[in-house]
Amino acid sequence: MPKTMKPKTASVRRPEPPPDARAQRIALLRALAPQEGYNLTALPSVRILRSDRALSRTPVLYDPGLVIVCQGRKRGYFGGQLYLYDEDHYLAVSVPVPFSMETDATPQRPLLALYLHLDFAMAAELAAQIDREGTAPRAPAPRSLMSTPMDEAMRASVLRFLQALHQPLEAAVLGPGLLRELYFRVLTGAQGNAMREALAMRGPFGRIGRSLRRVHAGYAQPLDVAQLAGEAGMSVPSFHSHFKAVTGVSPMQYVKSTRLHQARLLMVRQDLTAESASHAVGYTSASQFSREFKRLFGLTPAAEARRMRESFALPPAFADAAYVSSH
Repeated sequence: MPKTMKPKTASVRRPEPPPDARAQRIALLRALAPQEGYNLTALPSVRILRSDRALSRTPVLYDPGLVIVCQGRKRGYFGGQLYLYDEDHYLAVSVPVPFSMETDATPQRPLLALYLHLDFAMAAELAAQIDREGTAPRAPAPRSLMSTPMDEAMRASVLRFLQALHQPLEAAVLGPGLLRELYFRVLTGAQGNAMREALAMRGPFGRIGRSLRRVHAGYAQPLDVAQLAGEAGMSVPSFHSHFKAVTGVSPMQYVKSTRLHQARLLMVRQDLTAESASHAVGYTSASQFSREFKRLFGLTPAAEARRMRESFALPPAFADAAYVSSH
């Protein structure tokens, strides 16, 4: 019987595995964020945060938007709850609320994060289109903050977006579409229903949202609860209750926090003295301002402004900013 011949096996070279997607995102962000603080990008509504050190728990005020952390970890504390935003979770902010935050980072492993200042026109138009195209399940009650797990579709969208930001032509031509894709991922993700409800500004949440915009536009003017409640079309008790449910604080505490955050920004960005900043945000007593500032931030106005200048590269305010924020 003839012997059965074994086929010869050729030496097949295995293809190189693709670079790890997480490593690619981190490398792209490192290149886009050469200094600590908020680094500008080719898109006005997009900045990249880099921190080479751990930051202890501190008060912050974020304007509506998204924070997508690709390396490091942030923890937010609001309303007795912990909001984790790290390599596996992003933070969505639907209305500006004061909360406290801490950061884990080292020089060897800095915090690297995308901060997307919310383009309301784009987000609202996209949310309306999503609602028209399909029957969405019943939306949970909208919330001020939402920490959401990163899925693979979101990670892939972030990578494409970062790659485009590296090329001026791609950033200009493809960037807005890729930003819209990121918004789509958020608005159809685990917390998408709640985010769309918040954007629609319906019901009591919507009325409080409009009241917050009023506070941010007129923080330097005399404001009282009766005035804000009347503009929201609510009784004072109802307004107070709904306001605290959304922001975690009373209306006048919120006004005070907004003024103090804005004063800190004025001292850092415009080099104002504490007294000048206090008058600019509506205080009539510089000593009262200094007491309340130290109570919130833990340092005197001068010391806090110095810490901010030394710790962060703080960019100019967004051109279309409707809200005061920590940055």
